[in-house]
Amino acid sequence: MSTVPVTPIPARHDTSCPFAPPPAYTEAASSGPVSRAELPDGSPCWLVTGYQEVRTVLSDRRFSADARRPAFPFLTQGRRELVAANPSFLRLDDPEHARLRRMVTGDFLVKRVEAMRPGIQQIVDEALDRMTAGGAPADLVADFALPVPSLVICLLLGVPYEDREAFQANSRLLLTTDADDRDVARAQAALLDYLAELAERKRSEPGDDILSRLAVREDLTVREIASTGVLLLVAGHETTANMIALSTALLLRHPEQAARLADPAAVPGAVEELLRLLTIVHTGVPRLAVEDVELGGTLIRAGDGVMAMLSTANRDDGLFGTEGHLGVDEVDLGREARRHVAFGFGVHQCLGQPLARAELQIALATLFRRLPGLRCAVPPEALEFRTEALIYGLSSLPVVW
Repeated sequence: MSTVPVTPIPARHDTSCPFAPPPAYTEAASSGPVSRAELPDGSPCWLVTGYQEVRTVLSDRRFSADARRPAFPFLTQGRRELVAANPSFLRLDDPEHARLRRMVTGDFLVKRVEAMRPGIQQIVDEALDRMTAGGAPADLVADFALPVPSLVICLLLGVPYEDREAFQANSRLLLTTDADDRDVARAQAALLDYLAELAERKRSEPGDDILSRLAVREDLTVREIASTGVLLLVAGHETTANMIALSTALLLRHPEQAARLADPAAVPGAVEELLRLLTIVHTGVPRLAVEDVELGGTLIRAGDGVMAMLSTANRDDGLFGTEGHLGVDEVDLGREARRHVAFGFGVHQCLGQPLARAELQIALATLFRRLPGLRCAVPPEALEFRTEALIYGLSSLPVVW
């Protein structure tokens, strides 16, 4: 069994599709659901690429999400030190994970998100108004894909939108795998300090927002509030912004698929297919085996690190390659794709997925309805993809209409 290098910046062949998983991971998946792998520091781990096996890793309590465990797999030593020092509930096991997560679960319930749809629609419309008023060409990332989820999460959290330049810059640095560890540490400290100070202010002047509701609790420290706030703020705008931009770039190459968004009934299913195909966590989800587990015919020992590859799991031909539809490596907005694992799986499954779905459905349907002549202003090969980021995306997307 050959060893697959798991790197902070996965290598991409010049001829590979920019919307596909890195070729090394696709090749590993073709040889079986579990492969030997090696982290950048030389330590061994397992690369789990099969759909059922990925679901097992993410839902079985024999695999730990606690990043404070000494052998927990990380892409860089600097990331290990940062996450272990200030873990969010994403990097904790129950009961700590459940205690912190349940405090914000109510804000992301489907019923609450559905009530937010008119407000999200207004934010989307106003962002498009500003973009089109400025004239073509425009950068869809800076002028639309980033402002929409940023404003939504700011309103939900209670973070002043006028502070966006600072927190967006620090968020980007936090998610950049090739950044200097000292710069990443400073970015994390700045975000934690900013949200801790904001939480302190909200203790005396609470509003109708998540940070206020956390701040008035007596069972949370300010540091716990700040760590939760950083997770929600960074994940709440970076992931959706990249999905909006990537989805747009892909659909501009496939106008026959984009036309399906004209049918409101088709939009939810279309978004699920985009989430499946464009899975933006290309570097995998780390876990640590705490017991011996047989997985996909391979024995994984207690203490072994595991990287669960959502992107390859979401291209499982047996699950998504249904008759009458295009192949799993092609976009087919009519495909039944709801069983994807783009949001993870198990108790750590993405808390904000109802909000992300609503934002994507509204943003993409509105964009292609209002700008039917939308097209890329540069050749496809000129687009810059964020291969250096933990959340895959586009640096910019120049468009005209």
